[in-house]
Amino acid sequence: MIKTLVVRGLLLGLLAGFVAGGFAFFFGEPRVDSAIALEEAAAATAAPEPEPAGHSHEVEISRPVQKAGLFLATGLYGLAVGGVFALVYAGLRGRVGPRNDGGLALAAAGTAFVAIILAPFLKYPANPPAVGDPETINSRTGLYVVMVLVGLAATAIAVAVARRITAGSWQRWIGAVAAFLVPVIAAWVLLPTVNEVPRGFPASLLWEFRVASLGTQLVFWTAFGVLFGWACDRAARRAHILAAA
Repeated sequence: MIKTLVVRGLLLGLLAGFVAGGFAFFFGEPRVDSAIALEEAAAATAAPEPEPAGHSHEVEISRPVQKAGLFLATGLYGLAVGGVFALVYAGLRGRVGPRNDGGLALAAAGTAFVAIILAPFLKYPANPPAVGDPETINSRTGLYVVMVLVGLAATAIAVAVARRITAGSWQRWIGAVAAFLVPVIAAWVLLPTVNEVPRGFPASLLWEFRVASLGTQLVFWTAFGVLFGWACDRAARRAHILAAA
C-alpha cells in the first residue's frame, strides 16, 4: 500500500509541478525579466571596476535556457514533495484528520501549504533579482529554514492538541489553530527582520513578483492536493467494489 501511495505521489507531484511551472512561466517570469532589466541598467550606469589579474568571466546562463529549466525545477520539486507527502499521508491515514481519503489529502496539502510556505513567506517574502545583498544570502537562507522548521513544529503541536481535545469538532479546530499560531507568531516577532530592498526599486514590481511567487506555490499545492485526493478516492472506490463483488 505504501509503495502504491509513493508512486502515486511521485507521478502526481510531477504533474502538479508542471502545472505550477506553467503558472510561474506566465505570471512570474515577466517580473523576473523586468527586475533583471533594472539590475542591468543600474550596472551600466555604475563605473566599471578593474578586473584583478587572472580573473576569468563567469559563464552566464541565458534567459531562454533559464525559462526552459523552470519546468525542470518545478517538476523535480513536485517529485520530491510528492514522495515525502505520500509517506506522511500513509502515516496520517486513519489516525488524524478526515476519514475519507480525498478529504485527508486536501486537508494535509492545505496544512502543508500554510506551515511550510505561507508562514515563512509572511516573515521572509521572496525577492526578485536585484533585491538582496549577496553577502547575506547564507544568513537569509538560514532564517527562512528556521521559519519552515517552526511551521512544521507548530503543525505537530496543533495535531497533538487536537487529538487531546475530546469535545466537539469546533473546539478541536479552535484549539489546533491556537496551538499553531502561538509558536508561529512568536517566531515572527522574535526573529530578525530582513529588508534589503534598494531605494527606488518599483514597489509595484516587488509586489507583483511576490504575489506570483506565492501564487506558484498555491497552484502547486492546490493541484497536487486535488489530484492526490481524487486518485485516493478513486482507488478506495475500486477496492470497495472489488471487495463487494
